[in-house]
Amino acid sequence: MTLSLTARRVPDSFGVDPFYNDFIAGMEDRLREVGGSALLRMADDVDEELTDYRRWAADGRIDGVVIVDFVDDDPRVRLVTELGLPAVLLGGEPSSCLPTIDVDNARAMSDAIAYLAALGHRRIGRVGGPPELLHTRARADAFAAALAEHGVTGRTVGGDYTADTGSAGTRLLLADAEPPTAIVYDNAVSAAAGVQTARDLGVAVPDDLSLLAWDDSAVCQLSEPPLSVMDRDVRSLGFAAASALLDVIDGRRVTTVRAPDAVVVERGTTAPPRAAG
Repeated sequence: MTLSLTARRVPDSFGVDPFYNDFIAGMEDRLREVGGSALLRMADDVDEELTDYRRWAADGRIDGVVIVDFVDDDPRVRLVTELGLPAVLLGGEPSSCLPTIDVDNARAMSDAIAYLAALGHRRIGRVGGPPELLHTRARADAFAAALAEHGVTGRTVGGDYTADTGSAGTRLLLADAEPPTAIVYDNAVSAAAGVQTARDLGVAVPDDLSLLAWDDSAVCQLSEPPLSVMDRDVRSLGFAAASALLDVIDGRRVTTVRAPDAVVVERGTTAPPRAAG
């Protein structure tokens, strides 16, 4: 038995986004119990991904798929339903007709801002992911709401999860007339690039600038200093997705599985700002 996850994020100097490596490892943990395997397929665009689904449904080499990174009226959901290809949605709408691993991005972002505000940060920036993705928009809305709730200011700059946009976004935010004392990044790669960019600019982390990454990974743990993170335990998400997909393939009813909430893991890149110390 083989289950597949297709990624369409842009590889860069870090290689495949650590999210996918950890997610696939979690799928393998579950599939090993039944003698199965997980495939990570890199696609250039959604049309290539749709072509893969059609081929897999026709030749039977792939038994089921995990779908990630949703957009409005996502054509992949319609297609796998039409094809009868077993599928689980990671972070899709819980109201979908397909089984869903429900990831609460809004709560995680709210908790991230609450944590930074409690440290004393009053100006908080964010380097986001691709704006067309539903989970990026959920985080952006929650970010704005949390700033207002805690009486702090800040703004989001867009990115695409690569080191280049992580660095560029960090430079843009730090060039503001009143630069942030903390920045939240939507993934680990952009956050690691933010650490290096701050160092290049002579900004001390965490004394002058706190950095908080989304999702823990080896990239975060090996950063210097090690990155504080909002940890969703991505490996456990992969395990849960594979378990749900196996249930679908075996004909057992699956609706919505709630993913564990993200928690703050405090390491070396977050601290009270100097003015609050």
